[in-house]
Amino acid sequence: MKRAALLIALALPLSGCGLQPLYSGGGKGAAASTLSTVSVSPIEGRAGWLVRNAIVDRIGDKGSAARYRLDIKLDDQIEGFGIRADRTTSRERRTLRARYQLIDTGADKTVIDATAGSDIGIDVVNSEYATIAAEQTALERLSDTIADQIVTRIALYTRKNGKTP
Repeated sequence: MKRAALLIALALPLSGCGLQPLYSGGGKGAAASTLSTVSVSPIEGRAGWLVRNAIVDRIGDKGSAARYRLDIKLDDQIEGFGIRADRTTSRERRTLRARYQLIDTGADKTVIDATAGSDIGIDVVNSEYATIAAEQTALERLSDTIADQIVTRIALYTRKNGKTP
């Protein structure tokens, strides 16, 4: 009996915490409705191609019929920071930053102007092929991370405002 009373007492504060699912309402909810009306503009370079495809995989792409346009500019940097005794680099950091704008095409108004970014460490080994492969894998992972951040922030913005932006 005491155990049941304790469980009930612990569960009561959780019911009032205010947490709600981001995609409540499924495909008809505010977040999903907004994301389904976004067109992603082409982005320069290999990193841009990866980021755009990752976002399109998550939300689809409505093309010219979209209500919103997502414009993204990327900054992709690789910096060496570990030095061996023979003065060669032993470690690199790849950083991918994105400045993105969600534009309401009907009103020609920017509704979101924000940044997203991430970085990843890369070991530089004696095999040049292995290092290049590690750099490419890092870029693919960073592209997925950036895409997740952008899609989540658009959905959070929608959720915060209670309607499409």
